[in-house]
Amino acid sequence: MKRFPDDFVFGVAASAYQIEGAWDEDGKGESIWDRFVGQPGRILGGETGKVACDHYHRYKEDVGLMAAAGIPAYSLTTAWTRVLPNGTGPIEPRGIAFYDRLVDELLEHEITPYVTLYHWDLPQALQDRGGWANRETVDAFVRYAEIMSAVLGDRVKHWKTHNEPWVAAFVGHRDGVFAPGHTDFAEALAVAHHILLSHGRAVPVIRSNVPDGEVGIVLDCRPSTPASDAPADVAAQRHFDGFRNRWFFDPIFGKGYPEDMVDAYRDRGRFDTEVPPFVRPGDLDEIAAPIDFIGVNYYTALDVAAGADETEDTGVPPGQNPPDGYTEMGWPIVPEALTGFLKRLHDDYGAADIRVTENGASYSDGPGPDGRIQDHRRIDYLHKHLNAVAEAIEFGVPVTGYFVWSILDNFEWALGYSQRFGLVWVNHETGERIPKDSLAWYSSVIAERRIG
Repeated sequence: MKRFPDDFVFGVAASAYQIEGAWDEDGKGESIWDRFVGQPGRILGGETGKVACDHYHRYKEDVGLMAAAGIPAYSLTTAWTRVLPNGTGPIEPRGIAFYDRLVDELLEHEITPYVTLYHWDLPQALQDRGGWANRETVDAFVRYAEIMSAVLGDRVKHWKTHNEPWVAAFVGHRDGVFAPGHTDFAEALAVAHHILLSHGRAVPVIRSNVPDGEVGIVLDCRPSTPASDAPADVAAQRHFDGFRNRWFFDPIFGKGYPEDMVDAYRDRGRFDTEVPPFVRPGDLDEIAAPIDFIGVNYYTALDVAAGADETEDTGVPPGQNPPDGYTEMGWPIVPEALTGFLKRLHDDYGAADIRVTENGASYSDGPGPDGRIQDHRRIDYLHKHLNAVAEAIEFGVPVTGYFVWSILDNFEWALGYSQRFGLVWVNHETGERIPKDSLAWYSSVIAERRIG
């Protein structure tokens, strides 16, 4: 039996585009995802986030579900286009009012709000001017961060600038699978840099507006091991780790971009200059602005073989009835890799406050004849990963929080509504919510602050 510290924070998470809906209501502008989902062939089944979980209209019901389960903290995302419809220019007061209402509702139910400013939904008006590949977007983001922290900072004390810059940069600009759907590796590198730079510049702005608060960033990770001890596999794993992890964690913690990866990208033709062309003097210092915590999103880990040093293909496609040891996303279940990566963050980077800001599993279990949703596979997944977090704490790693992804079955990006990560089942035709057994299980873990 492992017990969590008394100040350890348990929570749940969601993101604006995936649950809010109301895509063009109350003055909201168009985001790159609003545009992307309308392009034929982009989203499985042609589905969109126009309605999603209709959280915009049903937020009180959703907060009530969290409160009934005793959830202490909720990590939400504000939609940039709800507040600044064109990314810059006039503020939309109705967008501000929605987040005012949501935060007040959370606080009324004694749920602590954790706000993420960016979860991939860039205003389309900014994309039309080059998006994150255009350095001017950095300044636009800083203004957005200034507005939101000034408006909500009297009540919101926990701030995250970005969620998963790797995904926004590479899945959106190298793979073309996410918005805006580009396929240019060099552009993806520039996008990643500008996102990191916008984080660094926003940190002191948020801190100035919320002097009694805290600010950090959320990076996703993919721990990996070589497929064998063959030198080619070992080298491939080293490159994969640089591509997937070190390129982001190193600059955030003041180490700059890893030299082996700068050399590798130059050798592979990603750029032809000694210093990456998107890096200007002073950028790396700004990116390394001191943060109060690092958020880590973890779902899976991989074996890497020669020839697969920039891919995450597991050989198991997303779908129902996955092989044993995999989730319906086709991801291997490797809880021990979470423990190892948390230790690495503390040992290699000196991270003094680490939160697991997303962890969860997709399983399609729905209501049985009695209406109950017995999602035992999700419970097993969460149980193993919470144990992994507890083990890291026992090793002396300063892990201070854990947030389940997600509170609701939501719009899962390019996979539409085919994947269900929620602790609450959502009927995407009617909007009906049904708490799953996993929510009751998580509620009991929170109440007892221990896990067997």
